[in-house]
Amino acid sequence: MRFAVVGAGAVGGVFGARLAAAGHEVHFLARGRTLEVLRTDGLQLESVHGDLHLCPVHATDDPATIGPVDVVLVGVKATQVAAVAPSLAPLLAAHTAVIPLQNGVEASVHLAAALGPGHVLEGVCRVIAEQAAPGRIRHMAVVPLLEFGFRSGHPPHQAVAAQIPAIAACLNAAGLQALLPANMAVALWEKFLFIEPIGVVGAATGESFGTVRTVPATRALIDHALDEVIAVGRAVGVEWPGRAKDVVWQRYDGLPPDERTSMARDLLARRPTEFEAQTGAVVRLGAQYGVETPVHAVLWAVLMPRVVLAD
Repeated sequence: MRFAVVGAGAVGGVFGARLAAAGHEVHFLARGRTLEVLRTDGLQLESVHGDLHLCPVHATDDPATIGPVDVVLVGVKATQVAAVAPSLAPLLAAHTAVIPLQNGVEASVHLAAALGPGHVLEGVCRVIAEQAAPGRIRHMAVVPLLEFGFRSGHPPHQAVAAQIPAIAACLNAAGLQALLPANMAVALWEKFLFIEPIGVVGAATGESFGTVRTVPATRALIDHALDEVIAVGRAVGVEWPGRAKDVVWQRYDGLPPDERTSMARDLLARRPTEFEAQTGAVVRLGAQYGVETPVHAVLWAVLMPRVVLAD
């Protein structure tokens, strides 16, 4: 299949590299130093599942030079989606599926507003990776997984829906994992419940998974943050599974103890973050639906100066 990967950072780099290595035509949309490195040195993936060095790779900053593709994987940060979405129109044919890979719960809304709801699927990506340098991605843990399917209340064009099984087959054959959940709203919020509470506490402390889940005070703080996300999701209309929080804690306790959350890594490196699309979303949606979120309100205020400096 023909893929366009928007953003060659951690997530886009992992998925794009594996798809390209499997023989698919993958075009990376990048800019600045990352684009320069991709054009001259290619893409390097250092991975727990085997390293790759792809050179040459297709890389550009102009979607019009790529033309229509089968699948658009949107891998930029969640806070960048609304701005980049209108520029992706040249990538669309009647059958083109657009799948967001962001952390957060609002990316598909921004994409559908710019590109039309008939092209946009809901996507939930799970992988632990970071951009070690422009054109060099470090994949530390977790088999890369993409759950995707219909947006709640917004079925895609028939031509888009028809190729969903083929997209899943391509991902699975490339050493990635694809799942097609029956309820993408639940899948989206279950991931949000996993990443955001430990993400914001890890960012506020700057400490690793092992530390924040072991120290009683931060473990309790994470637990309160989980309760707030569950309450906001319920207000939005999410039908949580009965053991949602227990499942998240089991996953937290299995995370690599010396690794940090992506939000923490970004803030420590003074890189732009997805803070407003994650913690900011909890505070905004809580206010919108009348759900109190005191833990998130305090952590949002504490971290905002660092976020402003990083941006």
